Amino acid sequence: MSNRYEASGEIKAIMDTQQVTDSFRKREFALEIEDGRYPQIVKFQLVQDKTELLNDFEPGQQVRVHFNLRGREFTRKSDGTTDYWTNLECWRIESSEDAADQPGPSN
Repeated sequence: MSNRYEASGEIKAIMDTQQVTDSFRKREFALEIEDGRYPQIVKFQLVQDKTELLNDFEPGQQVRVHFNLRGREFTRKSDGTTDYWTNLECWRIESSEDAADQPGPSN
């Protein structure tokens, strides 16, 4: 199973970079993806040096996002309950115009 995915849409929001710990930082953004009558607003995250990828983009731009699906189990020490987290971790973002100029895969 491949863990690489793509989505295209309009950037709705770009959040500030968050320094989570001394050695970990992240930055999130929301993408509106057309899905028939009901567009989906999906949050992606970039981590570490990838947070800078958003510096050249702004809300309203059409982009293609390349991302990995990440998930983990988390058990709270306070009460022992378990939760499951899912992140869409972006590793590349490009303007839809730039993506359209690139040749597609040949058969």
